[in-house]
Amino acid sequence: MDLTYDTATAARAGKVPAVTLGFWIIKILATTLGETGGDAVTMSMDLGYLVGTAIFAIIFAVAVAAQMAAKRFHPLLYWTVIVATTTVGTTFADFVDRSLGIGYLGGSSLLAALLVVSLAAWYRTMGTVSIASIDNKVAETFYWVTILFSQTLGTALGDWMADSTGLGYGGGALVFAAGIAIVAAAYLWTRVSHTLLFWIAFVLTRPLGATVGDFLDKPIDHGGLALSRYTASIALAVAIAALVLILPQRAGDHA
Repeated sequence: MDLTYDTATAARAGKVPAVTLGFWIIKILATTLGETGGDAVTMSMDLGYLVGTAIFAIIFAVAVAAQMAAKRFHPLLYWTVIVATTTVGTTFADFVDRSLGIGYLGGSSLLAALLVVSLAAWYRTMGTVSIASIDNKVAETFYWVTILFSQTLGTALGDWMADSTGLGYGGGALVFAAGIAIVAAAYLWTRVSHTLLFWIAFVLTRPLGATVGDFLDKPIDHGGLALSRYTASIALAVAIAALVLILPQRAGDHA
């Protein structure tokens, strides 16, 4: 499952951005926005997890349909879909964990199983789960389904780490940041499959963003800063849009 790349693949896979440092920075901000934005709808607006999930699922469906219909890479469209996966992932994970009553560990286990099934089906169908292989609609469908499951799992993991282990939001964020640092070190100094490391890092950035988002908007007596969810969400959305426009956004060499 090694990540491979050539010029022909780049031409076909032009809708998937190059994985650079800028990619990871925007990804972490997007996952943080998913947490604050999801909580703003379900908690601040008091719509509940099921209604919030339905709203964001519709937004995700429209965004991903536009992304898959596009003929080339559109940075703002791509990142809109990513943000949509984080918001629907936030509300759906909260629904599974809390409304269904199976708890953070139960929700994390269920979502981890769904992620593994998605990756296994992708690999069985396409022979690889490398993002450099996304050159047709089938692979692109697996890509977005896998991302959706990974974003949802990340929310559940973040809540479990912060609430069930006693580490709090700050401590949970440090744990996931350390995990990402270990993955980065493995990428630089080991021969571990870059495809495997990519998906591990992709999953870990979600609970990192989730714990940071909770740290920003949760009450002070719960270990947060009690910032307005609306203000935090708008600030994060502006920062993401600015970075997408400022940082080089290109499809290309994923290796």
